[in-house]
Amino acid sequence: MFNTVSGKKLAVWGVAYKKNTDDTRDSPAFDVCKALLNERAQLCIYDPRVSSEATALGLCLADGQETLVECVSDAYDAAAGAHAILVLTEWDEFARLDFFRIFSQMEKPAFVFDGRNMLDHAALRAIGFNVIGIGKPVTPSPTVAKKKIDAVSAVGSLSQLHSLGD
Repeated sequence: MFNTVSGKKLAVWGVAYKKNTDDTRDSPAFDVCKALLNERAQLCIYDPRVSSEATALGLCLADGQETLVECVSDAYDAAAGAHAILVLTEWDEFARLDFFRIFSQMEKPAFVFDGRNMLDHAALRAIGFNVIGIGKPVTPSPTVAKKKIDAVSAVGSLSQLHSLGD
């Protein structure tokens, strides 16, 4: 995310403390959201059961922060134009979404931060997402890996050319 989330749209999927409930009491999702708001990220929040009123109440927005938060009624709407998706509640519907469609509507490079490790990370990487799962090693998407290989090859070729001049 180029060392900052300031001014970037982040899709937050899920604020309930667990799936199949609208209960947000002590939900760690709000701590994540508050930290991102303090960094001036723009949050677009979707939860299938939690109302926008309950979300606003849980966030306890400071002056000016209300302009940085939007609650929507669809995961696709939340992800459209976003730089990243943050999966903070393990709703089953998230695993069934059309990630090709989602990827095509996001800013690039597109990131998925899977805070519940519920998504198929290999499949998301194959689409082109940069995926980070909590507690999982960071593995670059095939596109990023190819760029690194190409860069290493180019550096190797330059080194060989340089040695010919000696």
